Amino acid sequence: MTKLLLFDIDGTLISTGGAGGRAMARAFQDVFGFSNGLGSISMAGRTDAWIVAQMAAEHGLAYDADAFVRFHDTYVGYLTAEVQRPAEQKGILPGVRQLLDTLVSCDDAYLALLTGNFRRGAEIKLQYFDLWRYFVSGAFGDDSHDRNGLLWKAMASVQESGGPAFRPADVVIIGDTPLDIAVAVAGGARSVGVATGNYDVDTLLESGADVALPDLTDVGAVIEALGLRGDRPARA
Repeated sequence: MTKLLLFDIDGTLISTGGAGGRAMARAFQDVFGFSNGLGSISMAGRTDAWIVAQMAAEHGLAYDADAFVRFHDTYVGYLTAEVQRPAEQKGILPGVRQLLDTLVSCDDAYLALLTGNFRRGAEIKLQYFDLWRYFVSGAFGDDSHDRNGLLWKAMASVQESGGPAFRPADVVIIGDTPLDIAVAVAGGARSVGVATGNYDVDTLLESGADVALPDLTDVGAVIEALGLRGDRPARA
């Protein structure tokens, strides 16, 4: 049975060293005229659409479809520059590339994304680290304010891209926040928490993760946690 593996991005696959937050703040100032727009808003596990709407609400600002488009386009422009800047704790997280190289050669794994990032933002970040090529499709922060709704969008996106039709029981969500885990709990999918973000293993387990790992360096342990055989196609 093939599993659909839905990966979060920030804190799970990569750390951009704060590029997303800096780009958000700069775009908000350009579009709405307020500095420090993020204030105390937590970005961890949230969709970008939710974050910008919350930023506008906290400042009592009108926010409509036109404002969203202006913010999105401005943000994408700034992110393209910000992701290039040197920063501490910036890079691909431990074990990620080796794991992805292994998974793409497994005949019982199908890789896609489930992320709060705008689609274009996800592409910018993952292309910078040469990880975008591992993923065929997915669900993104443009698609819904409510992250829990992204599971169904991800499954539909996979099918629309020519992939198999999956049921929630065939899906494993891999993420670093309780909100990632909540998507799986709400939708009837399996989840693997990764403690490479702001939450430790115990917190992820308490949030309902089926398995929680300190990181993704032990490929064998990850394969087991994902419920895969780890088989590779036979060569002719």
